[in-house]
Amino acid sequence: MTNAPLIYGLMAEFDDPNALVAATERAHHEGYRRMDAYSPFPIEELHKALGARRTRLPLLVLIGGLVGCLSGYLLQYWASAIAYPINVGGRPLHSWPAFVPVTFECTILAAALSAVVGMLALNGLPMPYHPVFNVPRFALASRNRFFLCIEAKDPKFDLEATRRFLETLGPRGVATVAD
Repeated sequence: MTNAPLIYGLMAEFDDPNALVAATERAHHEGYRRMDAYSPFPIEELHKALGARRTRLPLLVLIGGLVGCLSGYLLQYWASAIAYPINVGGRPLHSWPAFVPVTFECTILAAALSAVVGMLALNGLPMPYHPVFNVPRFALASRNRFFLCIEAKDPKFDLEATRRFLETLGPRGVATVAD
């Protein structure tokens, strides 16, 4: 039995965002699909270059908003027309205009909570540990460097062939990411 560390993938370091986007597009074109890119600021073209799918977060926020809307309205209806029917000044028990402000606020509250919980769940957060933190130079990802990591789980991944491919992209360096 060997004590060799498992490989998470290979990581290439780039100096500027254009080189990262070009390298990511080329890696996607070559057939790599299990990869991720890291940058100190958002890069709009990177999402498309990674071949990422559209997110389901807007649908989750819509469903959360609808649930909040219905819950707020039905709670008020139940309280004023069913549980505690008090006729004040001849007003109808189901006076929907009076329900609008609370219904609106419940909609916003539930949609916002759905957005936060959905974003955390879809991003796999919280994630206290990730293998890319094992690469010493990865600390520069929050300052001025750009990284492309091709995961070993990728069907096309071969340690030597992928390393040679990443070196053809003109990186500052290629590092092995231990798991």
